[in-house]
Amino acid sequence: MKFAVLINEGPYTHQASDSAYHFTKACLDKGHEVFRVFFYNDGVNNGTRLTVPPQDDRNLQKNWTELAEKHDLDMVVCIAAAQRRGILDENEARRQGKDADNIAPGFRISGLGQLVEAGIAADRLVVFGD
Repeated sequence: MKFAVLINEGPYTHQASDSAYHFTKACLDKGHEVFRVFFYNDGVNNGTRLTVPPQDDRNLQKNWTELAEKHDLDMVVCIAAAQRRGILDENEARRQGKDADNIAPGFRISGLGQLVEAGIAADRLVVFGD
């Protein structure tokens, strides 16, 4: 089965990010394909490399980055939602006249067309969060 995953909530404000991570990991571990993970609304906060959770807490950004590296996972952060929340890659930071970027390894910034494509290409689009 080919899945696409949509995450609408931030990593430490809602269970959706944790559930999406564990669902995606379980799919991959069972041999299913995950076409794309798309982060939208507050879900884009999963993609900042500046997250520093306490040592005894889970680090969802690191977990996503490691999962993407291990499985060559396509993780897309919505550009409009990311810009509203101050999450930029190198190209977007330069384009906006900012002096730094903060996108985490394994994530990339793109538009909603990537979500539409994922919904078309996958057998199931699974949504986490409102």
